[in-house]
Amino acid sequence: MSLDDLNRQQKRMLKRQGALDEQGAPTKAPRQSAPTQRVGPVQYLREVREEMRKVAWPTRPEVVRYSIIVTVTVLVFTAFVGGIDLLMQYVTDWFYL
Repeated sequence: MSLDDLNRQQKRMLKRQGALDEQGAPTKAPRQSAPTQRVGPVQYLREVREEMRKVAWPTRPEVVRYSIIVTVTVLVFTAFVGGIDLLMQYVTDWFYL
């Protein structure tokens, strides 16, 4: 994105932030982020294990409850779509035969 692509409000905001001088020229180059350090596989797995311990896992009753809700919802929508399909089959059979 060049400065020509910015509207007046965006240029004013950049001037207030100090990124543009009074003539509208950039005052400083954008900061580059520091390169990230790579870690080995063992350190990676340690960090994964630490993060997994922080996760709030659902209890067994919650998993059972949510599984029942999902199963019932899928069955209801399957019956609904199947009913519409059957209705459309009857309509098209009546219309074309």
